[in-house]
Amino acid sequence: MQPNDLGPPGSGVVAFINRFTVRSSPQEFEKAFAEAGRHLADRDGFLRYTLHQHAEDPTRWVNVAHWRDADAFRAAVGTASFPQHVARLRELSSSEPGLYVPRQYVSAERAARETR
Repeated sequence: MQPNDLGPPGSGVVAFINRFTVRSSPQEFEKAFAEAGRHLADRDGFLRYTLHQHAEDPTRWVNVAHWRDADAFRAAVGTASFPQHVARLRELSSSEPGLYVPRQYVSAERAARETR
């Protein structure tokens, strides 16, 4: 995907970005996150997620999840079973979630070609 390949907002892949402040051990949080992640990974439209822990502050984490489109994401989190799958995460952390539309994408390969 290149910047010119991106359509208008709402026309394709979205990123759900969720920043967490964790009040438990990293291991306990990761276990709860993996359980919730398995539930979401089974939903239609799920593409991938990556969970990151801050390099210098072990209480700060970020999840970046990619979905086929906003409707698929909303359907996944709108299921009756969703609250039970994220309940433990809510006990262990606070979060700041948001749904984002990609607007630019630059890879190292492309950047190298453009600077020549």
